[in-house]
Order: sequence, then structure tokens, then C-alpha cells
Amino acid sequence: MSESTVKAFEDDFNPVEAGRGSKQSDLRAYNERLVLSLLRHRSGLTKAEIARVTGLSAQAVSVIIRRLEDDGLLERGKLVRGRIGQPSTPMTLKADGALSIGVKIGRRSLEMVLIDFIGRVRSVLQKTHPWPMPDATLSFIRDGVERVTRTLSAAEKNRIAGLGIASPFELWLWEEDVGAPNGAMQDWKRADLVKTLDREFPFPVYLHNDATAACGAEFIFGQGHIFKTYLYLFIGFFIGGGVVLNGSLFSGTTGSAGAIGPFPITRANGTKSQLLDVASAFSLEARIRAAGLDPTLLWTQADDWDLFQHFVDEWINDIAPYLAEAIVGACSIIDFPAVIIDGGFPATIRQKIINKTQNELDRLNTKGIVQPLIREGTVGAQARSIGGACLPFFDKFILSSTQFNFDQASIAS
Repeated sequence: MSESTVKAFEDDFNPVEAGRGSKQSDLRAYNERLVLSLLRHRSGLTKAEIARVTGLSAQAVSVIIRRLEDDGLLERGKLVRGRIGQPSTPMTLKADGALSIGVKIGRRSLEMVLIDFIGRVRSVLQKTHPWPMPDATLSFIRDGVERVTRTLSAAEKNRIAGLGIASPFELWLWEEDVGAPNGAMQDWKRADLVKTLDREFPFPVYLHNDATAACGAEFIFGQGHIFKTYLYLFIGFFIGGGVVLNGSLFSGTTGSAGAIGPFPITRANGTKSQLLDVASAFSLEARIRAAGLDPTLLWTQADDWDLFQHFVDEWINDIAPYLAEAIVGACSIIDFPAVIIDGGFPATIRQKIINKTQNELDRLNTKGIVQPLIREGTVGAQARSIGGACLPFFDKFILSSTQFNFDQASIAS
């Protein structure tokens, strides 16, 4: 999968820059995104509150709200009475105002989700494989789109913003790691999923790095509303990550900022390695397989790993010191106030990883940095597929670089 297959996003994900405004249409589009992004952060604001936070005039906000209502993206809440002045109407995102399809290409499984405008998952499809291949992936996507849209009305189908694919880049490099025969995954060098599917679907197709896409899902639907700067870690077959800086989703020049997997570490026996070699779920899979058990449930039942509890506990004890080491290294470069950890596992496992990592972090010499808060991700095992579904939303509706200053005295919480 070459870089040419990735739809380019100016300002990382967002195709409209705040300072452009050279054309009236650009400025109008930016202001509409600004209002939609604000209401995603703080639902139920009135027109007057929106004007205060955004700095737009009351007249401009009224025009924008009316246009977004006409487009079916916003809806009015119940009239609020009892405050000083005239009764006011809170505005919220309309759940069925837009739909999006997301696909995760994983080393052991494929997943597709259909989400609505407020992030609710309406449909989920999954399929396991020994390793991913382009033709099988295309077949899964084609069949999946037909299945998840089968019950949609014509109007709902017209509101599909696009299909976003979250995938590791350069999949052919991971043959040995996923257990594929030599040369088995070389077809990925020539595969162009975006170009192929763009010709087949009536909506646009997008592609981005899977861990960065998962970070985007947390940014939109998770704790991106709480923390303005954080390092995001997602533990899947391989560990990956993403970065949010000053309220902006930062993907870097190649889309792999915060990848974290290549972070150098030293094993207990003194050998040099990378974080992904020790802090990824494939090492847990190897433990289970070595014990003569089938590890398939790791990839098909992300909400129930009770069968493997003994192996999981040992795995957590092993990976936590390396996670702590990588966190300190990252925070020595950028003073992240928070680190968010998520992954393709049950919430109970996620909490154990966080607790153990915090314990290991407390044991390290962190003189010279401020220890970050370690927090759970809120999107969960579907973060990558939901992140894929976020890509069309970023392209059409959401600013990826926005900071809002809420005046608590004037904005109701």
C-alpha cells in the first residue's frame, strides 16, 4: 500500500485551514466545521453561547445554524426557560445527520462498523484470517458494505459520508511477524484499495494508519474533550499510538507520529529490541499457542479473555516495565500531561495494564519530567475501525485543530 493511496489531509486530517479564508466558500465551510466541532465538544449550547465561544457574530451563527439544520446535521433541543432574558434553544448534533463506514485491517482479523454522526455503532462485521491479503480484504469490504447498508433507506444511504480504512502501512514488511510464508504478502506492494474502491462506491474512500486512526476516534468520541495534549497508545497485535498536541490531532509528515512501536528498549537479558517486540498482543498469542491452546479467541472475543487469565497476567507483568520506560522517553521529548492507553482487550485487562504500568512508572527515575496521568481509553477494542469511520467526518465536518475557551460564568455546564 503506497503513500499515493492515502487521501491527503491538509493540517493532518483537516482539509480547511483556519487562516485561509481566501474564498468565501472556504470561510463558510470553516465556520460550519467550527460550529459542528464545538457542539461535538459541548452539546446543547445555544446560539448566543456558540457566538461567545467561537467569536462569530450572532447573525453569522444564526445563518450557520439554519444552514446546518437544513442540511440535517443539527437539531433543536427543548426550549430552555427560567434564565435571564428570552427563552433559548439548545442545539445538538443530529445522530442520523451523517453516517460513516469504517474498516480495520488487522494482522489477525478484519472489522467493519457503521457509525452515526454522534459515534454510535449501528452495525459490526468481523472476520478472522491467518494474515491479511488484498483480494480477501476487498471481498470483505464489498460484501460488508452491502450488508451494513442493506436495511438503510435511500435517504440514509445518501447520508453516508464515506468509507475510511484504518490499516498498518507497508503490510508486506510484517510477513515473518504474522507467521506468513516468505513472499506471501508481497501483493500488498501493488495493492491500491482506495483507487479500486473509489470506482465502485458512490461515496469517497479514505486510508490512514490504523493506530493514528484509533487516536482520532479517541480525539472525537473519547477523552479528546478532556485533555488538550496527550500520548495515545493502542495495544493490538502490535502496539501503536498517536499524538494530540494543544488540541490538535498530529499525524506527522508520514502519518505515523506517535507510532511508539519502534521505540528502542533493552530486554532483561541485555539485548536491544523494540517496544512492539515485547508489548504487543502477538507475544501473548505466542504464549498461548506454546501451551498447546488455540489463541483465536483473542481476536474474536475482545470482551472475554477469561480462558487465558493466567497467560494474560504474566503478559501484563512483562509488558508494563517496557510501557513505563517508553512513556518516560516520550515525556522527555514532549511534556505530555496525560497518556491514554487502549487496546483490543476487555476493559478489565485494560485497567490491569494501566495499574501495573503506573506502578512501574513510579519506580523509575523521572527527575526532570512531570509524570503524566495514565488514563484508560474510552473507545475500546473497536477504536481502529471507528477511527477509520472518523476519516470521512474529519474530511467533511470536523476540525482536527481547534481549541475552545469556555467561559464557565457564561456557558452552562
